[in-house]
Amino acid sequence: MIKFQHILLIILIGFVINIPFGYLRNKSKKYSFAWFSYIHIPVIFIIFLRLLFNTSFKYVPLFVIASIIGQILGSYIKITNT
Repeated sequence: MIKFQHILLIILIGFVINIPFGYLRNKSKKYSFAWFSYIHIPVIFIIFLRLLFNTSFKYVPLFVIASIIGQILGSYIKITNT
C-alpha cells in the first residue's frame, strides 16, 4: 500500500532538489549540454525515490509538476555580492 506521506515526501524532495538546478540552468546557455543536464539530473533522484517507496505511475504527474515549479523558482533566484 502506498502511503500518503511517501508521496508528499517525493513531491517535496523533487521540488527542493530542482531549485538549485533551476538556478544553474538559468545561468547556462540555452539548449547546451549543461542546460539539458540541469533539467534531467534531478529526474534520477525522483525515479530512485519512486522506486524506493514503490509508488505507482499515476503519481508521476505530481512529481513532474513539483519539479517544474522547483526549476522555475530556481531560475528566478538572483544572488548578489554585497
